[in-house]
Amino acid sequence: MSDDEREEKELDLSSPEVVTKYKSAAEIANKALQLVVSECKPKAKVVDICEKGDAFIREQTGNMYKNVKRKIERGVAFPTCISVNNTICHFSPLASDETVLEEGDMLKIDLGCHIDGFIAVVAHTHVLQEGPVTGRAADVLAAVNTAAEVALRLVRPGRKNKDVTEAIQKVATAYDCKIVEGVLSHQMKQFVIDGNKVVLSVSNPETRVDDAEFEENEVYAIDIVASTGEGKPKLLDEKQTTIYKRAVDKNYHLKMKTSRFIFSEISQRFPIMPFTARALEEKRARLGLVECVNHELLQPYPVLHEKPGDYVAHIKFTVLLMPNGSDRITSHPLQELQPTKTIDDPEIKAWLSLGTKTKKKGGGKKKKGKKGDTADESAEPEPEPMETTNGATAQE
Repeated sequence: MSDDEREEKELDLSSPEVVTKYKSAAEIANKALQLVVSECKPKAKVVDICEKGDAFIREQTGNMYKNVKRKIERGVAFPTCISVNNTICHFSPLASDETVLEEGDMLKIDLGCHIDGFIAVVAHTHVLQEGPVTGRAADVLAAVNTAAEVALRLVRPGRKNKDVTEAIQKVATAYDCKIVEGVLSHQMKQFVIDGNKVVLSVSNPETRVDDAEFEENEVYAIDIVASTGEGKPKLLDEKQTTIYKRAVDKNYHLKMKTSRFIFSEISQRFPIMPFTARALEEKRARLGLVECVNHELLQPYPVLHEKPGDYVAHIKFTVLLMPNGSDRITSHPLQELQPTKTIDDPEIKAWLSLGTKTKKKGGGKKKKGKKGDTADESAEPEPEPMETTNGATAQE
């Protein structure tokens, strides 16, 4: 076996060290999400909360792997975003932005953490109110949560990506909601947040992806966004874009001195992972980023919108396809929901009754769980999530 092959073989979930790094990154991402939710209060500034989320991830990852010989990269894998109401995604404003939260706002919180390039991402929707969420807001939240539960059970070795696409859409339809177009769930690898194997949220003639089969030891970020509106995202203002990722395969000699300065700083500080322009000097960044984007040195993550008045909900979780089954490592409990619709479709109920773990052959004694393992190692089908649950029921 060549060194390259050995290196490749060591860097998937067959290595316990890799699994540990994924789970450590997930633990930090889950805690960061918890912190961000607790900071979301009426009149709080969005930019301040986003900063707290990112600072928490930097601090927690900074405390790990301090005394190792090889320098281990670690930190923010996706900047904290808080997209409010009909804003769909990627809202992580600059320091000068004055946007504040209001009572009743529907918040999509999105963030990511990595340790040694092993990435855990998570997104969660929270309504800024006391008591249960009701009406159409509850429908769209139940739609993404139920779709996430179904996806968790269908992202299994041997299954196809298109099976998941069809199932997600079927669940949304049951709640009279639309899955938002253009959202992709990506395979993740070391230092790769958007791998080539993807699951499409909505199949339509404009968006096609290669058919793919899930395999053991793969990792996926399952990303589901639903809306009570048309599910067709619009870019209203390019100036709102603040999140970018360096396109490592592109080269261009930038003309403007400001652009060269900014791109050099990005290459040093954020060579691979997405970053927020908030981390750069604002005036210089505004000038320099434009040329970098125009020549495709940076990939922008635009802020997208639905129509005003539409409710939009987002759930994203990281799942490890382990030999003993699917392990969802990022999540956050939902508020209590009282949707107007219930799931009667027998196919959806059958999906929800599937277990997330694989049966052990021979039915021998169960191994004693190692510390840090999830308690749920059984192959028993898990109970169907009730529509009025107050938590993401599986794999909490």
